[in-house]
Amino acid sequence: MSFDRAALIAACRAHNRVARVVVASVKGSAPREVGASMLVWRDGQSGTVGGGALEHALTQTARQQLETGADAVTRHALGPDMGQCCGGAVEMLTEYYDLTRAQALPQNMIARGKGPEPLSVTRARSQLRNRGQRPVPAYRDGWMVEPVSQPTRAIWIWGAGHVGRALIAVLHPLPDVQITWVDTQSERFPTDMPDGVTQLCAQKPADLVPYAPHDADHLIVTFSHALDLELCHRLLGRGFAFAGLIGSATKWARFRNRLRDLGHGPDQIARITCPIGRPALGKHPHVIAIGVASELIAARQAKTTAWETRA
Repeated sequence: MSFDRAALIAACRAHNRVARVVVASVKGSAPREVGASMLVWRDGQSGTVGGGALEHALTQTARQQLETGADAVTRHALGPDMGQCCGGAVEMLTEYYDLTRAQALPQNMIARGKGPEPLSVTRARSQLRNRGQRPVPAYRDGWMVEPVSQPTRAIWIWGAGHVGRALIAVLHPLPDVQITWVDTQSERFPTDMPDGVTQLCAQKPADLVPYAPHDADHLIVTFSHALDLELCHRLLGRGFAFAGLIGSATKWARFRNRLRDLGHGPDQIARITCPIGRPALGKHPHVIAIGVASELIAARQAKTTAWETRA
């Protein structure tokens, strides 16, 4: 979890005043983790702190106090207070922002509280500055500390057909992702391009491969088998974190032979996943997209676990 500064600024620009409600601490069982947040404005909201009675009550209070409310930390016992069966307790921080306040927020770590800055916060600032170590969201010593959301995972989607659009719909709301969407013609893209998605048009899309980060994830879902093959060939020469290709077992068998003829070894070729998603679930574009999202999240979690084990 991290503080989505850009989303808060956009909400303030659109709705003038916005309340941000964030889970500050958790004891026992709770619907969401520390750092989970939602934005509330006069006639709408985005995000979630777990739904149910707790979220409803917090939303109503934030909306009622939107114009005059002061930042506050409140404690809620989920069983007795909320009639929920979680059994735990949470502390919730509600803050009120206008555009000026939101734009003044730092761009790497946001720390706020009452009284002098405690040593725990000073240490977190030092670790971020000297080691690039982002803090985990935490409420300690009366201060809330959150890292600012920054894109940490590049995803390139090649193809703006039905599957490409479904992938965008499923993947673009995920936190900390930066999506680049490539096709041959601007007319193939939807008119309502989601925020945070970079659209690229090229008559020869494979020529854009050198511009992708070496650790990007690539999803190849174009209209052309020839283009798919060229992208696989170029990516194997470029490097990537993950590369997935839409297609059947027959298509992949042919591609393996052609990639071998282009000079790629078996171990290299095996780095490409085909078909993407979870075929047993079906072939509907959104079903494919859900399967792909599951693969990418699992791969990221595996890397995080491995890093934590080494640490």
